[in-house]
Amino acid sequence: MDFRFRRMAETLTRSGVLGTLRTVTSLAEEHVKPAVRWSIGHALPRAVLRLAARRGDLQGRITVEASTGADLTDLFDEIRAQGPLAATKIGHTTTRHEVVKAILSDDAFVTARPRFGAGILGKLAAWSATDVMHPVQPPSLLAVEPPAHTRYRKLVTRVFTARAVEQLRVRTQQIADDLLDDLDPANPVDLIETYCGLLPVTVISEILGVPPQERATVLALGAAAAPSLDLGLSWRVFRDVETGLNTFDAWLSRHLDALRADPGDNLLSRLITAREDGVGLTERELKATAGLVLAAGFETTVNLLGNGISLLCRHPAQLETLRAHPELWGNAVDEVLRHDPPVLLTGRMCARDTTVAGIPVRRGQIITTVLAGANRDPSVFENPAAFDVSRPNARDHVSFGAGRHYCLGAQLARMEGEIGLRTIFDRFPGLAPLPGARRRPTRILRGFERLPTALKA
Repeated sequence: MDFRFRRMAETLTRSGVLGTLRTVTSLAEEHVKPAVRWSIGHALPRAVLRLAARRGDLQGRITVEASTGADLTDLFDEIRAQGPLAATKIGHTTTRHEVVKAILSDDAFVTARPRFGAGILGKLAAWSATDVMHPVQPPSLLAVEPPAHTRYRKLVTRVFTARAVEQLRVRTQQIADDLLDDLDPANPVDLIETYCGLLPVTVISEILGVPPQERATVLALGAAAAPSLDLGLSWRVFRDVETGLNTFDAWLSRHLDALRADPGDNLLSRLITAREDGVGLTERELKATAGLVLAAGFETTVNLLGNGISLLCRHPAQLETLRAHPELWGNAVDEVLRHDPPVLLTGRMCARDTTVAGIPVRRGQIITTVLAGANRDPSVFENPAAFDVSRPNARDHVSFGAGRHYCLGAQLARMEGEIGLRTIFDRFPGLAPLPGARRRPTRILRGFERLPTALKA
């Protein structure tokens, strides 16, 4: 029998059939599998949400209307008026501050990831899966739960301490100054491209211990990987993201080897050597952490800076308050985060039957916590639609989440936001927006794609 199979294989090889099969398999890997991943992970959810929105479903409406860059305040209020949890076709959604914090802090809820079951979608998802690291797939801190999350976050938190972030303050100021030195006040600029994007990615390069000659590579990878955090990507953006993540994965393997051989004074070098009870992070966990720092730390801080510049330009009285009371800049960053947060919403799946605010929630149901809506809850924030840099409880926003998945980079984002916003308005006090500003067409991430500006010293 073995002889017959061997002869058959030889015949197929000579006839080119096996070569053809290998070519077909290669084409499937290169073209078909990515198309299936995009269809299941982005095209299908986008179509479902659009259909739900047309039928008036609140979950569908908020995700679809978010992609237009529209003001969602009225929709936040409409959801809140439905009670602690508003029922949707997908599960529930809420914009109530107290309920959002409770859900994000409750171990009955876990991070929501697509689960396709054992049917055809599940089989297609398994067949088309890729091993390339992704910021919202395990073992990313965004996607794992205890006990793995507890061990993993404890190690990472030991490195990303408030003290470690504060040590980056002087360098962040230097980076902001250098970037602004390169801008000619006589020429209009797009601040997203020339400042808001470059500042966080350069800081991330410092965190990751990237040599100066490789900074341009990380800048390009950050821009490519950042949209991976969003939902409903177009085919073109999805392919750019996958290419960027593949390139980053290969580059990171080489970079981790270099840091092991020659550690530097940077947070990634410290993370490589960090141990808890003699156990450190695995190679995949190190890569996942670096990828999360790059993707999440880039996109959210770009949005924070762009949103903050836009808000302060539209509220000159608030900017004058900051000039008279510069000690308020830190609070102003929290008010920007509250009023126009970089992330609109996040989802949780119920892991066991439970109740939320007296309402039964069944195992497997999804709850969408609308962070931006909770930040406009009038029961917590007086006159929530107003932008007020001296708001006494601005820091009570939930833009960084809550509970065990509270944003690891919150301290870093606040520091970059304070330095980035204060420095540009100090350098160019007459800074003024120009026509052509455009919001990003994303559903979860909220910020500007273009911010044309006249610089006036």
